[in-house]
Amino acid sequence: MQPRVDFISLGVRSVDAARRFYVNGLGWPVHREVPGDVVFIQANHGLILSLWDAGQMQAEASVDSPAGIPCITLSHNVGSAADVDRVMAEAEAAGATVVGRPKTQPWGGYTGYFADPDGFRWEIAFNPTWSVDAGGTVTVLRRAQKVSRLEQAFHRLDEFR
Repeated sequence: MQPRVDFISLGVRSVDAARRFYVNGLGWPVHREVPGDVVFIQANHGLILSLWDAGQMQAEASVDSPAGIPCITLSHNVGSAADVDRVMAEAEAAGATVVGRPKTQPWGGYTGYFADPDGFRWEIAFNPTWSVDAGGTVTVLRRAQKVSRLEQAFHRLDEFR
């Protein structure tokens, strides 16, 4: 088995409400859909986000409905702390519930969290030890690069204090 993820399927209470949030609110393009049953969104480079009716998904996977908040966090990595703030504001304007305001984390990154209408948690993250190119590809840097980028990030943070 190759180390990759091709689909992320979210079992949603209302496909129409999820569509309004992701497509109308966030502006994500629909790849294909079966109205009321499932919406497929081309998330990036071969990754599909599937917004699937929770009852149908649970029946197919032979699982009971989860109690409380779905136990999954999806991460969207960006190139700067300012980008974290921008994306969080976009999500909130689209109807997301901010569950963790952006802040600097003890490990040196800067993250914020929001919940979509079904409660799925999204982490919007800037990690100074990773690079994100213009196409959105995330690369974990080598150890020597990590130290250098971390030092640069802390220097930039100190400039703002």
